[in-house]
Amino acid sequence: MDSYKTGLFSELVACVYLILHGFRIVRRRYITGRHTGRAEIDIIAKRGALITFIEVKHRKTVNAAWGAITPIQQRRLRLAAETFLLQKKWTGDARFDVIIIHGLHIDWIKNAF
Repeated sequence: MDSYKTGLFSELVACVYLILHGFRIVRRRYITGRHTGRAEIDIIAKRGALITFIEVKHRKTVNAAWGAITPIQQRRLRLAAETFLLQKKWTGDARFDVIIIHGLHIDWIKNAF
């Protein structure tokens, strides 16, 4: 399986995992627009008054996954999230989580950045 298909599969696994934990998937692969300097948010999920922006990484190790989330990417994700929140006029809580899939394991890091 190539990296694109692996990424799509990992996002699907993460969505199922979130649903099993009481979240509703609001959006997948949210992009604010081309050439905006903003990133793609893999999953946006909601539970009650909490909206969560989730970055999904599939790597061989947890350290490799963390290494793939650079400060520049974090900044771009924040900008994309701010745009989403403004468009929806969201007044509840929001956070960034990371779901790391490595082997047959899933690690869910809440309030990751």
